[in-house]
Amino acid sequence: MIEEKSMGGLPAFVKCKCPRCRQGDMFVNKNPYQLKETMKMNDTCPICGQAFNLEVGFYYGSSYISYAFTVALSVATFVAWWVLIGFSLADGDHRLFYWIGINAVLLIALQPYLMRLARRGWLSFFARYDKDWRLHPAEKPERLNNAQEGNW
Repeated sequence: MIEEKSMGGLPAFVKCKCPRCRQGDMFVNKNPYQLKETMKMNDTCPICGQAFNLEVGFYYGSSYISYAFTVALSVATFVAWWVLIGFSLADGDHRLFYWIGINAVLLIALQPYLMRLARRGWLSFFARYDKDWRLHPAEKPERLNNAQEGNW
């Protein structure tokens, strides 16, 4: 049997792989633009068994990561627009307002993917990469309350 080698940190992050083994998919459907299943996650990693839902309401913290991604993306598009096109309100072109519109459309279009990246990033703070994950079994979450799961 050929062992599958785990990918590097950034490719695993971008592909929303398990932060512990960097091989298993976090989400049931790989396509974030199937909107009915955008946030549907596996309960555990299919490869290493890492639990993806560590406690009730765990992913509320991912909103901070999502906010950071959208601010960073907006700053990047702002700088790119400024360097490539420039801003001017005095000449009647209103290029600032064009950037605002294009940036808003871009953020809306990327939102499903950014939400997934935010969840992956948030889980990475709590489930670290373990190159010897086969030797160390995944810890079971201790604060999970299945009866309260749907109340959030």
